[in-house]
Amino acid sequence: MHFVAHTDGASRGNPGESGIGVVLRTPGGQPVAEFCGYLGRSTNNRAEYAALLACLHLAVRHGCTRLTVFSDSELMVRQVKGLYKIKDAELRRRADEVRSLANRRGIALDLQHIDRSQNAEADRLANRAIDDRAPVLAEASTQGWLFQTEG
Repeated sequence: MHFVAHTDGASRGNPGESGIGVVLRTPGGQPVAEFCGYLGRSTNNRAEYAALLACLHLAVRHGCTRLTVFSDSELMVRQVKGLYKIKDAELRRRADEVRSLANRRGIALDLQHIDRSQNAEADRLANRAIDDRAPVLAEASTQGWLFQTEG
């Protein structure tokens, strides 16, 4: 089953209060699921990776075998694709987890960078998570990665 997703991680300050937003749809645009969660204090880059990982877990839960993800984080997209080196050990671990999860679950993952203006829904969810301090759902955090924020 093929899904299309938009993900975003937001951080008010870097590091600062952070949240994630995910919108999952069919290729025809039919809504499948939305997700947002408050991360606490984190960096923007870590929030972007947390959003991507939450998206993958959500896609797995819905039986996805092919996933196209749109993100306004050019850095994250290029890092996961292997086009940029990842110097930060935590971000390298998260990129490895993205690739590993997709491989383990048989998901053909296609990451695409888009302009921020094309990512309004995911951005709205990420910022709503910060505003509402909406907790991250337990089933989306089976690896514990969503709760690993900077102290």
